[in-house]
Amino acid sequence: MIRTILVCEAQVPFVQGGAEFHVRELVGQLRRAGYDTELVSVPFKWYPKQEILAHAAAWRLLDLSECNGRPIDLVIATKFPTYFVRHPNKVVWLIHQYRAAYELVGTRYSDFFHIEDDVAMRERLIALDTAMLGECRRRFANSANTAARTGRYNGLDVTPLYHPPRLAATLREGPSQGYVLSVGRLESVKRVDLAIRALAHAPAGVSLLIAGTGTQRAALEELTASLDLSGRVRFLGEVHDADLIDLYAGALGVIFPPYDEDYGYVTIEAFLAHKPVVTTTDAGGPNEFVIDGVNGCVAEATPEALGEALGRLHADQQRAAAWGHAGYERARTITWEGVIERLVG
Repeated sequence: MIRTILVCEAQVPFVQGGAEFHVRELVGQLRRAGYDTELVSVPFKWYPKQEILAHAAAWRLLDLSECNGRPIDLVIATKFPTYFVRHPNKVVWLIHQYRAAYELVGTRYSDFFHIEDDVAMRERLIALDTAMLGECRRRFANSANTAARTGRYNGLDVTPLYHPPRLAATLREGPSQGYVLSVGRLESVKRVDLAIRALAHAPAGVSLLIAGTGTQRAALEELTASLDLSGRVRFLGEVHDADLIDLYAGALGVIFPPYDEDYGYVTIEAFLAHKPVVTTTDAGGPNEFVIDGVNGCVAEATPEALGEALGRLHADQQRAAAWGHAGYERARTITWEGVIERLVG
């Protein structure tokens, strides 16, 4: 019988994003279900590239079969390289591998290039991932997109296992105040710049509120000024939960155009607030939920196409509200009870 569980996390210090919320919520839900659960967290550094293998080796050195003389019944690994840990009953709920060595190679989101050293390291990482993930008794992923990527690169069967976002119980519907909302880290792969450029092709009555922090904020503010959109775009920075709930409730819709996202809490959060989502055909995880003309808009990843999609919300706000209600019906079926049952087995 499973009683003691360790959840493994690789965390970049001072960074709080979807992955960090994911593992902490998992720990909390396991405890609520009656399991004695602790979080094992090891800092992660990805540069220079040689550090990637060093951090993988650090996890491999860890034997978590018992702690302080107490047997550990189950270990749940999450993102790279936590699944390198040693334990006889290891389960993975994969958030993602080290994506810069996978599907992001050849894009502006990766520092791996088609040179001898990078190719060799990439092949080594994929081979190690395949072996370490292969050790897991059961393999789940946070989305069908992540599961498909693992099958494509590692040749392993992985089952998608969706979970509610951290704010699921508190998100609520509210009357639209006419703005479009962007939520998430201000990093290149989230493509907040694309949302800003789209605004230049949307009706003048559409404004954009951006909630989140990240390394790209200064560049995004410069972009906004260069497009003469400063009067229509507001950068809110880090937003407390209560304020974020209000922001979702007051939005006309949510724009979320990341590149090949693994899951994307934002989509589900928007739906739980009865708001339609505008995303792109190459967004990845959001495409598992957003259906064009049913609960949002799915557009090509161009400013013009996204701007037209924002115009659709603005032009018919009654239809936009109906799309939001349809999104809610999809999102409300995702529960933690089902997640815990599958993970613990």
